[in-house]
Amino acid sequence: MNYALQTRNLVKKFGGFVATNDVSLNVEAGARHALIGPNGAGKTTLINLLTGFLEPTSGEVILNGTNVTQLAQHQRVKRGLARTFQINRLFADLTVLDSVTMAVNERLGLGARFWKPVASYAEAVDEAAHLLATLRLLDVAHEKTRNLAYGKQRLIEIALALAAKPSVLLLDEPAAGVPTSESRELFESIANLPRDVTILLIEHDMDLVFRFADQISVLVSGAVLTEGTPEFIANNPKVKEVYLGEAISV
Repeated sequence: MNYALQTRNLVKKFGGFVATNDVSLNVEAGARHALIGPNGAGKTTLINLLTGFLEPTSGEVILNGTNVTQLAQHQRVKRGLARTFQINRLFADLTVLDSVTMAVNERLGLGARFWKPVASYAEAVDEAAHLLATLRLLDVAHEKTRNLAYGKQRLIEIALALAAKPSVLLLDEPAAGVPTSESRELFESIANLPRDVTILLIEHDMDLVFRFADQISVLVSGAVLTEGTPEFIANNPKVKEVYLGEAISV
């Protein structure tokens, strides 16, 4: 099996509190893998361990077959791991195209050339425009990000993460705060991303999760309760008892 991201017996303790409890996770290359669970289950803590924002108490993080447990956040990004956050981190006064072009320039090592206009790098502009087209944002390329609907802003944040050319993209509640009328378009755009990008996401909207994911892991009290296909999870008695309630149609 070709795994893009794995954890082995991952533990994170804060004093006597065990936030992540012996989590072993296998995310297949090209998968759309969802992490679900009740509030306080340890989902964001796990994402923070994967990205290097937090150091584990014990256990390992494996990225594309390489142990990255001791690597810093920026080193993991260079090895192909990118993430988004629950709260947007955007350049409010820049246009969408300039924002993404700047992120591409940063990856190419051109970000320090502050004396040149962002748009003067033709290759970076072309790559940024391609990313915007992939995420259905090309029509707002010349709008300032602050003027856009929140769903569009969430897509811009994903574009900024994709500018790093990750092999694995971690999405921490991409639909958080997004109106229902915009969330479906958001997930359709994410679903259209090429399969050479593996996606692991946290999301509380179960309708979106079951429409998007091909594999789901359920976290409860910091541990993996069970995992499997959407059909398996939707009808699993343990999952219904602790999280989902009645069965969900998938």
